[in-house]
Amino acid sequence: MTVNRGLALLLTVAAAGALVSAAAPPGTLTSVRLKAISARVNAKGASLVIEASEPVAYTTSRPDPLTVLLDFRNVAAADVANSVTADVKSPIAYVTVEAAESLGAPASRVRISLTQPVAHHVRSDRNTVVVDFDRPSAKAAPYALPPNSRPSAVGSPQSGAPDAMRALEGAAAADPIAALGLDASAGGPSAASAAIVSAPPLPRPAVVPTANAAFLQLAATSPQTAPEQVSNGGSRGRQFTGHPISLDFQGADLRAVLRTFAEISGLNIVIDPAVQGTVDVALRDVPWDQALDIILRANKLGYSVDGTIVRIAPNAVLKSEEDERKALLESQNDASQLGTLQRQLSYAKGEEVATLLKSANVLSKRGQANVDQRTNTLIVRDVPSQFPEITTLIDGIDRAQPQVEIEARIVQTNKTYARALGVQWGFGGRVDPSLGNTTNLAFPNNGSLTGRVGGTQGPATGSTTGQPTAVNLGVAGPNSGVGLALGSVNGAFNLDVALTALESSGNGRLLSTPRVTTQNNVAAEMTQGVQIPIQTVANNTVTVSFKDAALTLKVTPQITSANTVIMLISVENATPDFSRQVNNIPPINTQRANTQVLVSDGQTTVIGGIYVSNSTIASDKTPGLGNVPLLKWLFRRDRVDESNTELLIFITPRIIKS
Repeated sequence: MTVNRGLALLLTVAAAGALVSAAAPPGTLTSVRLKAISARVNAKGASLVIEASEPVAYTTSRPDPLTVLLDFRNVAAADVANSVTADVKSPIAYVTVEAAESLGAPASRVRISLTQPVAHHVRSDRNTVVVDFDRPSAKAAPYALPPNSRPSAVGSPQSGAPDAMRALEGAAAADPIAALGLDASAGGPSAASAAIVSAPPLPRPAVVPTANAAFLQLAATSPQTAPEQVSNGGSRGRQFTGHPISLDFQGADLRAVLRTFAEISGLNIVIDPAVQGTVDVALRDVPWDQALDIILRANKLGYSVDGTIVRIAPNAVLKSEEDERKALLESQNDASQLGTLQRQLSYAKGEEVATLLKSANVLSKRGQANVDQRTNTLIVRDVPSQFPEITTLIDGIDRAQPQVEIEARIVQTNKTYARALGVQWGFGGRVDPSLGNTTNLAFPNNGSLTGRVGGTQGPATGSTTGQPTAVNLGVAGPNSGVGLALGSVNGAFNLDVALTALESSGNGRLLSTPRVTTQNNVAAEMTQGVQIPIQTVANNTVTVSFKDAALTLKVTPQITSANTVIMLISVENATPDFSRQVNNIPPINTQRANTQVLVSDGQTTVIGGIYVSNSTIASDKTPGLGNVPLLKWLFRRDRVDESNTELLIFITPRIIKS
């Protein structure tokens, strides 16, 4: 019981001391002080140990890769013992203690300068704050420190770290107020805690942030069209580049927190008197500009940028000021005398530019734009303050457009093969007493048997004529043939046989190359061919119309910034076929391609292709006899026809360099 009462009494006294320290008036340092600062090297890197007389709240930031700052609010450091010395195994170059300000109150700042931009981690345990640094790389060259950049350390050095400091290694991090056994919110705003834990390891080569860089990043979120830019703090789609920090504010004054960002970022910040309130945030390892953006949006604040100064004010105030500025500008325009801007256009059409000026709201409500079509001169009547913007727009439009040469190649190939084998034969036989052969009958006493399919075969021997055809399966237009004629002595029976054969093959290639040159975004067309007249009779009136049978190329090019060309293409190859005329009007064979392609300058691409293959096998024969083995070739005709047609359309754009 005695031990428990002693601990309770000790905690009560410590809590009372913390509350008294927190309630101390701003501008005065309390009895809390920093006692000693020491460093040690271990296998994982190095650690800096800061010992205070009692648990303290602190803030930490990293303005550049080689500097880590720890601010202790309302903590004195007049007699701190600084025993830190440089060590080749440690990334810590030196440590100094300076006077500073944190959240509007005096503070002691511990500045840690590094030889390499290694990652750091901050942890606290009761009266000590430990900063752990990763082991420096042996291959990386240390950053050179500027001459005379190291100030003298505050406090007297000690020979080594106390045993109590060594006992902190491996201890779990604890909140300083929680170490007293108190609720941080019990003290109200006067007992609010603020702790900024260290930044995480830097994943990329660090760039030392400066006031100008931070200003440019902040100003980049606002349009640059007016002297004063206003933003509502929206962060959707925005890239944050500030160095990472961690924030833990509970009940902290909003104006004091915003002043802290001025120290972290190096910005020139002016806070509007209407900004009031408190901040309760807990952020870990976020870019400082994102943290500022979140706090502004949470409190319905925005900012305006004027030169190198960032002014923070409520959104309603900024909106009211912007509305007043616009109203003032409109009233000034209404009171201004109208001026005349005259511009003779070289490449753009005046009517199109005048329409664009009106639709783009570049003209004021009193402005007018007219065109002298004879000289293509644009005449603008408006207040002089609008002339710079009008001139800028005209300069961007009235420029020479590059030209594009488009070449199309239409390649059509034909391959044919034909083979045919046929036979023709005829015979004639007679029974007649004059020939010495008879039937010995009264009827029939004579007769004849001949072919009846077609004409006669070749002449037989003697004076007899050719024999009538019995099997007419010859090849039309043969290029090879052989005939055989047989006959009896008295001419009573004759036989003629003709065997014909044909084999042909052919290869054809047709190349058409239309070419046209046009300006960027301007349609062009080229046509070469014939027109076929077509007569139409209606109500005793003859009307003649013409149908194109021609090679046509239509294209609209668009040049991109990547030196490529987007083309809307229509290619048609139409040829008349006079071999198949109907009423003296030939049909039209057409190949057409309509497409849109993206092609690099000077490159060739295939925009279309058609491949047609025809194969025909035909057989003519005498029924029944045409299937008899060995003898069927005497009663049939076989034909094989093959044709292959291929059509390819190539396109090549070339940007003409002026």
